[in-house]
Amino acid sequence: MKTVTFSDFRKKASDFITEVEHGETIIIIRRGKPVAEIIPFSATVNRTPSWKQPGICLQLEGSDLSSAILEEREAENEIAG
Repeated sequence: MKTVTFSDFRKKASDFITEVEHGETIIIIRRGKPVAEIIPFSATVNRTPSWKQPGICLQLEGSDLSSAILEEREAENEIAG
């Protein structure tokens, strides 16, 4: 993996693309922060974007929060009423 500045990439884009063709991955930095990653193209890899990947589903044993809140409200109403 190689890191280059944006201005460097602009000046030598053809050279960097050739490196990518040969398997190199290039990270482009602008103002000190990574802004792009150039990776070799692969027709066989079909990566799913992260926003389409399933998220983490948390499940806890016991009662859920909404049930606990409703029970507490009912108890308060019995006391008040």
